Amino acid sequence: MTILDKIIERKRIEVEKVKALVPFEELLNYPYFNVACLSLRESILDPEKTGIIAEYKRASPSKGDINSTAKVEDVVKAYEEAGASAVSVLTDGEFFKGNLEDLSKAREAINIPILRKEFIVDKYQITEAKAYGADVILLIAACLKKEEVQEFAAYAHQIGLNVLLEVHNEQELLDNLFEDIDAIGVNNRNLKDFSVDLNHSYELLDKIPSEYIKVSESGISDPTTIKALKKAGFQSFLIGENFMKTEDPGKAIKDFVKEI
Repeated sequence: MTILDKIIERKRIEVEKVKALVPFEELLNYPYFNVACLSLRESILDPEKTGIIAEYKRASPSKGDINSTAKVEDVVKAYEEAGASAVSVLTDGEFFKGNLEDLSKAREAINIPILRKEFIVDKYQITEAKAYGADVILLIAACLKKEEVQEFAAYAHQIGLNVLLEVHNEQELLDNLFEDIDAIGVNNRNLKDFSVDLNHSYELLDKIPSEYIKVSESGISDPTTIKALKKAGFQSFLIGENFMKTEDPGKAIKDFVKEI
């Protein structure tokens, strides 16, 4: 069983437990559920911003603890000030030490789109994302059947959320080119063994239709890499632990952006 298999197995159990505690209908009455979402496309294509989706995460299965002391509101505010186009917030507790409260704290602190970084296996989690203040959800092709990707993306759009689809290979890409997808991210990290290869991005770039925002995810730790990816045709870059692994993630992103 791969790490991804373990995460998905645990996630299905976790979601069923949460559903019993907080009914779907209750989420519809949360204050953020009725707040209009910010546009991921507009923010990424804004020439005043960097195209970076900067991530807040405390830990990961591959790295263990990354940063357990930096406060989410301080970090995301610094990301916004540095020119990030969006922020990604990990909400998985067991493997990444995140939670949904991090999402709401981020929403209170900033005015750029927030991605709920989560392993979505149920429409309930999409409703949760909206209720806690997210603007964008992540759908991981490796975790879902194409019928689920289509259904989940359509539902997300129905309630106003943006959709980022994550793919790892050409087949996952070609199977999931649905109209309710806003952005397609090529994950350079293999979710089965967590190895990283930036060639994944370059190999799939020209196969992503132009109507989708093109995002390169993971393994980006050098400003020259962003320059090369941008020159090739990527519009956005999800940067995970590169900033968080430092003592001051806010300073780290500001120094990074100066070099782009």
